[in-house]
Order: sequence, then structure tokens, then C-alpha cells
Amino acid sequence: MRYVFGLVVVLCFAAMLLLLGLRLSAMIREAGLLPEHLPKEGRLVETEFGAIYVEELGPATGSDPRPDKRPVLVFLHGSVGWSRLWRPTQMAMAAKGYRSIAFDMPPMGWSFRDPKADYSRKTQALRVLALTKALGIRPILVAHSFGAGPAAEAAMLDPDAFAGMIVVSGAIGLDGHLEDKGLPWPLENVTMRELAISATVTNPRAMGWLLRQFLYRTETATDEIIAMLNRPGKRPGTTAAYADWLPSLLVPPKDALSTRPESWAALTLPMALIWGDKDTATPLDQGQRLADLTGAPLSILKDVGHIPQIEAPTEFQAALIAALSNLSP
Repeated sequence: MRYVFGLVVVLCFAAMLLLLGLRLSAMIREAGLLPEHLPKEGRLVETEFGAIYVEELGPATGSDPRPDKRPVLVFLHGSVGWSRLWRPTQMAMAAKGYRSIAFDMPPMGWSFRDPKADYSRKTQALRVLALTKALGIRPILVAHSFGAGPAAEAAMLDPDAFAGMIVVSGAIGLDGHLEDKGLPWPLENVTMRELAISATVTNPRAMGWLLRQFLYRTETATDEIIAMLNRPGKRPGTTAAYADWLPSLLVPPKDALSTRPESWAALTLPMALIWGDKDTATPLDQGQRLADLTGAPLSILKDVGHIPQIEAPTEFQAALIAALSNLSP
């Protein structure tokens, strides 16, 4: 028994040393890039909530209400992603005459970090509204995974601000407001959250493994995509900012309209849904439920997991163009 106890103590001590070492590595990495070193492909847009990083492609005209003009597309990424994830999709949309804007949802990428660490769904929705107001557009939202919650919340708070919405494998959490769920007790401590984040999300060697957990076509997790996802991880304060954000991922929002089925049933905004049939993060039945509530068409991509814009870009772009054709005036 003493041998077993001693072994457990040694293993726990070794695990803690490993976590501390990974946290130290994250601190060293994040000291290597100054905040003002933005990617040359984008810019910061000042909003009433802070500076939002955007990348724009396509015609430089604004949203035009005339029937023969296409509305602007605004792309929202999922958790631990950033705007560059949408670049191939933006290029395809630009070829079809669409202006598109992908942005970094705080605290991801190069957008501002909230000193109050408020990354709740409702506040993120207000940031979406503030960005569209600052840009002077009335866009169609194209929202993937965790980004679909703030997109839907913004549409429910002010449906007139948008021309439509397309949900891609949305992590909505219907009925989440009814759940009595908090953070796992080890993650209630911010230091423990930082250790967990530095071992996974901001650990460059773990990014490939983490990405493949969400893919059905795992071979599409190329070195180029992994390097792209790792790029913002060198920004100072990234691990601490993600640790502040983590509760909004793990704990269902209590005050959000978008977790309530009746809010979806009442939504009159033109909508479409795109889902992979092999999605294990947000299974297809969640998309079917949204389709039943809203009457929105559901496009199902065969043998595709949670991130169709990576796994099946050609099929996804075709489904997106078809959905836009039905939504556009």
C-alpha cells in the first residue's frame, strides 16, 4: 500500500511539474510578439466595445439594399479559431461577387481583450451588433460552432440589423438555461484554468491533436492549417485571456435568448442551416431541431464532421452559395 501511495504521489508531482513547465513555455512564447504586430491582411475596427480585428475580401462596396445587389457576409468563427479560418471560403465568395468580412471574436485572434473578462453570449452579441454598426452594414451572418450562439443572440436582440443568418454546425445549447451546470471544480480556480489552457489550446504541439477531435476527415488537419491556428498563440496574454473565456464555453448561459426554443420559433429572420452528418461535437439532431423550430432549410454534408469549411471546402462552399441564393433578395 505504501508503494502504491508513493507511486501516486510521484505521478501527481510529475504531472504538476509538467503543467507548470507548459505554463512557463506559454509565457515565454507569448512574450515574443508585440500586440501591434497585426497580420498585414487585416485591420482593427474601432467599436463602442473596443477594437475588433477584421479581414475583408470581395467588392469594396457596402451593403446595398437594391434587389440586384448582394448583401455583405459577416463570418463568425468557433472556439479557439480566428478570422483566417474563413480565408478559403471568403475567396470563393469573392469570386461570386460577395463582399465578406471575417472577424476575431474576443478574446481570440487580434481583437481586444476585455479587462472585465466578460465573454458571455449576450455581451458577445452586443459586440457583433457594435461591429456591424461601426462598419455601416446590414449583413448576412455566417456563424460556425461556438460563434453561432452570439450570432443568434444578436439576431434575436435586433433582427432588423441583419439581412439573414446561416448557422454552420452551431453550438447553441438549446435549453441550456434549464441546466444546473457549473465549472468542473478544478477549473473554478483561474490558475488551474491557465495550466489547462497552456497544456492544450495554446500548446502548439497539442493543436493538431485537438483539431482532429472535431474532424471526421482527420487527414484535412494539415500542417498549414495547424500553423495558422497556432499563430495568434504568440500574442502576449493569450493563455490568461483564454482562461478568462473558458467558463463561457463550459457553462451554459442563463440569460441568453438563444438557448430558448421559443425564441427560435419566433425568429422571422431569413435563415439556413449547414451541418455535417458525422459531427460529434454538435450532432446532426441539433441541426434538425433548429430546422424544425424555424422552418429553415437544412443542408447536410455527407461524411463531414464539425468543421466543414476545413474538411470539405468545395462541398461546403457549394452549400453556402445555394443557401445564400435562397436568402438573398
